[in-house]
Amino acid sequence: MDALAELDRRVAGCQACPRLVAWREEVARTKRAAFADWTYWGRPVPGFGPSDARLLIVGLAPAAHGGNRTGRMFTGDRSGDVLYQALYDVGLASQPTVVSADDGLTLYGVRVTAPVHCAPPANKPTPLERDTCRPWLVQELRLLRPTLRAVVVLGAFGWQAALPAFAEAGWAVPRPRPVFAHGTRVSLDGLDLFGCFHVSQRNTFTGRLTPEMLREVLRTAAGAAGLPGH
Repeated sequence: MDALAELDRRVAGCQACPRLVAWREEVARTKRAAFADWTYWGRPVPGFGPSDARLLIVGLAPAAHGGNRTGRMFTGDRSGDVLYQALYDVGLASQPTVVSADDGLTLYGVRVTAPVHCAPPANKPTPLERDTCRPWLVQELRLLRPTLRAVVVLGAFGWQAALPAFAEAGWAVPRPRPVFAHGTRVSLDGLDLFGCFHVSQRNTFTGRLTPEMLREVLRTAAGAAGLPGH
């Protein structure tokens, strides 16, 4: 087992935040009617993608009936539908739809993770939960560092959570810390960091984030990462 796979295994067994443990397990027991025949994952959701990824996508946290159900980041909810369709459109994913952890999806040079690995109530982790979970992201970044060249951070919460993690993992983060905005690009000694509105239903349904806006950020980041075809 490589180091990243071992880290993912350890993430999936984390019990550090009592409120999140209670919530994710309650959701897994009660379920949503549409998924009554599913056995929910109900645990922390590790990152997904190759251990030699050149591009990393950082979200917020798993959805209660998405990643918390399927056990894979951004899988099984509408936000994930938007993200993986865009990744497929720009040649970074093997298929446009994602329904379960065993659906055959492969990512090409891309890994997807989050600063909080448990589904939080109302999709809102507390600052303490964010900070408690940060060491997992720091370790993941350190393991990815030999190949990682670009990162897309989805949303302001992810941006605020990720910057301290990059600093702890050894990158020089500017002071004052860069402010989040869609389309922001920041250079961190050998790593290009991109801001993108989150693929939440609130953003995609209102048109604040369109599929083309998302594809443009992903294309630019893939080019910065030096991925084939970009």
